[in-house]
Amino acid sequence: MNAPRRRTVILLTTVVLTATIAACSSSGGLGQVPSRAPTPAPSVDQGEPDLTAAPSATPAASASPSGSPAATPAPAATTIVRAYFYLGGERGSDGLVPLLREAPETRAVATAAMNALLAGPTAGESAQQVITSAVPAGSRLLGLTVENGIATVNLSSEFESGGGSMSVFVRLGQVVFTLTQFPTVDAVLFEIEGRPVTVFSSEGIVLDGPIGRDGYADLLPLIFVDRPAYGAALGNPARITGSANTFEASFMITLLDGTGARILEVPAMATCGTGCRGTFDVTLPYSVSAAGWGTLRVWEASARDGSPQNVREYPVWLTPAE
Repeated sequence: MNAPRRRTVILLTTVVLTATIAACSSSGGLGQVPSRAPTPAPSVDQGEPDLTAAPSATPAASASPSGSPAATPAPAATTIVRAYFYLGGERGSDGLVPLLREAPETRAVATAAMNALLAGPTAGESAQQVITSAVPAGSRLLGLTVENGIATVNLSSEFESGGGSMSVFVRLGQVVFTLTQFPTVDAVLFEIEGRPVTVFSSEGIVLDGPIGRDGYADLLPLIFVDRPAYGAALGNPARITGSANTFEASFMITLLDGTGARILEVPAMATCGTGCRGTFDVTLPYSVSAAGWGTLRVWEASARDGSPQNVREYPVWLTPAE
């Protein structure tokens, strides 16, 4: 994977991590959407539910496939969680990406999310884009508790094995982002085989307290979309949230239909930019005649000629307005 140059300096030196840190039931609309309060009640707050396409509606090799998924029977009661993997691309566009995972209905939603992360990306996902995981094969979840906003995750020794400094940094970030998807989890403490970790792996990564997302901001693309997740259904109007570090905090949002035709293109702003990462939360209505796959693209206009740069895009399921 091609990490941005700004990370290289960080990762070639001692990394000190401080304690600051996804439906259609037919071709015409949203179908199975997880409820905000599934039964039984989850052990942590799940926050706003992700909108999901039908189980058979998986993105094709193209980021804007033209086919429509066939309607499928409603699945048994399930829980939708996110797992964060790494989406490759050019410098400034590569980085962590949320993918949706469906698990049997459970109270232990944080445990379900961690098990989904440890299972890794599917073969199909890996084939569509450069979606990878830095989590070593064979890593197992031995325990997970959440108290006072801190998730303490106990992992097997395999999680600490192999890889260079970048691989180690990415796997830690994947866990932190996966667990902090829940509003009641602010930061993460790591244990290996029940032993609290203060220095992680032979790379000497210092973990001297709970660590949240801010500690892994260098693993994000310059324009990071957290909602919708990769391959999720896009409501109509579409709510798009995330963070960005762009010139004067400005960037563009483009939505393409299954043929690649542009549905909309609008400017957007983050709360901070030009050297700092700000957040954004944009709601956009759009028009499509039928549900189907499309592409969400975020990008920054080059100051030199206006051409797209720092482009991140992935498939989303488009839905007509109700």
